[in-house]
Amino acid sequence: MGATSMIYGALLQIPGMAQVEMTWQEQLAFVWEQTGFMRWPLALCLVTGIVVIIWKFFSLWAKSASTRKVLKQVDELLAAQKIDEALELTRSSNSPGANILYAGLERHEEGTERVMKAIENQGLIELSKLERGLVVLATLTNVGPLLGFLGTVVGMIIAFQSIEAAGEVEATLVASGIKIALLTTAEGLVIAIPMSIFHNYFVARIDGLVVDMEESAQKMIDALHAMERGRQAAAS
Repeated sequence: MGATSMIYGALLQIPGMAQVEMTWQEQLAFVWEQTGFMRWPLALCLVTGIVVIIWKFFSLWAKSASTRKVLKQVDELLAAQKIDEALELTRSSNSPGANILYAGLERHEEGTERVMKAIENQGLIELSKLERGLVVLATLTNVGPLLGFLGTVVGMIIAFQSIEAAGEVEATLVASGIKIALLTTAEGLVIAIPMSIFHNYFVARIDGLVVDMEESAQKMIDALHAMERGRQAAAS
């Protein structure tokens, strides 16, 4: 660490290497100004990603809470063989788990196979609803770096055009183009990294919720099958 500090201190003694202290607001304004025309598509990606992340976070939180509550209540009702009460409970709730169990309970008199088929079909519908918005984050994860690389290419083109127009190589001629190239690359990566993290986080949350719904659906099928065998034994 001491050697690193000495090297950094030596670099600051080189003319032009010392940095002017700025607040974070001033730094953001400086970066925004120096990014060039690529700041608009990059800003659009950032704002879109933030909006989707906030919406998806609260949406999944609400659906997870309501689903786990309904699944627990339905498990208790089915354990007590109260099918009508369980059917009414799932009908009155709009959570993904309630919709899946309701599709099965609605056909509990048609046999276990029809119940399983109804659960599978409704499960696919609810899964597509839960995954809504994830494609936007996945797209931004790929598009952010690509826009940054595009800015890099444009910045290098600007730098070489400046050299060509001047007929000689000077640092001041190419500095602007190289600055745009580096800034856009960095900003593209800064956008893509959190988008990728949140995308994977939401996928994990959805997978956990799906597992809970599958376990509850299997318990429901087992309970209905046990009640059906009980009725057949009583009839015989």
